[in-house]
Amino acid sequence: MTNRFQINLANYLPYLINRVGAAMVASFTAEALVRNGLSIDMWRVLAALSNNGEQRQVDLSTMTSIDASTMSRLVTRLGKMGFVLRQRSKTSSREVVVELSPKGIALVQRTIPIAHALEETAIAGLPAKELVVVKRALRHFYDNLIKAR
Repeated sequence: MTNRFQINLANYLPYLINRVGAAMVASFTAEALVRNGLSIDMWRVLAALSNNGEQRQVDLSTMTSIDASTMSRLVTRLGKMGFVLRQRSKTSSREVVVELSPKGIALVQRTIPIAHALEETAIAGLPAKELVVVKRALRHFYDNLIKAR
């Protein structure tokens, strides 16, 4: 039986997830982001745009799990850096649509291989079937937590 007032971090899921995430973010930041003046949140926006094309700013917030006010600041900063273009939506003057600029496309093309290599390093030795289960479980955990809010 587990003592309610003790916690073994070596076997505590939130700690394990955070530990892996922090290590990956630190490595990716050092290898790919610092030289381009980007934060991990900025890169997530660029990656989401690269994968999904032009997006409404509100949809980018959902895709990247970044709150709307932070997203607005990130998009403004990325625009000033020349990585994204933003314009008012054709369907609603209140909505902003964001897309990668040519400079943003070039940056993503340079950094995605680094992201893939980092993932390969992290999963080295893990059978493909287990990786599928891990990724499915992580998506499930996230969905549970969002529903519980």
